[in-house]
Amino acid sequence: QVQLRESGGGLVQAGGSLRLSCASSLSMLRLTHMGWYRQTPGKERELVARIFSGGDTNYTDSVKGRFTISRNYGRNTVHLQMDSLKPEDTAVYYCNVQWRSRDYWGQGTQVTVSS
Repeated sequence: QVQLRESGGGLVQAGGSLRLSCASSLSMLRLTHMGWYRQTPGKERELVARIFSGGDTNYTDSVKGRFTISRNYGRNTVHLQMDSLKPEDTAVYYCNVQWRSRDYWGQGTQVTVSS
């Protein structure tokens, strides 16, 4: 079992920045990947960014060049730096990790970008 603790959501004006953090109860060295998804009412949860154990990353097209995913091994934490935020980035953001072919999710943190 993996517990995830998220932090960093909030309200920001368009063009502003936020940094999300997700701490894992399991060592990152044992995880296949860590990442962030987001969801708005009536829509499916979508991948935002993910970082694999080997260091490769991928991003959804709409956030490329604006969001950066990174990790801190010592604290078993993954961060999502979100810059140049847009109103369409408003969503609940969920931390996701995979361990032994099973997905684990955080409780979600609200990000609201006002125009």
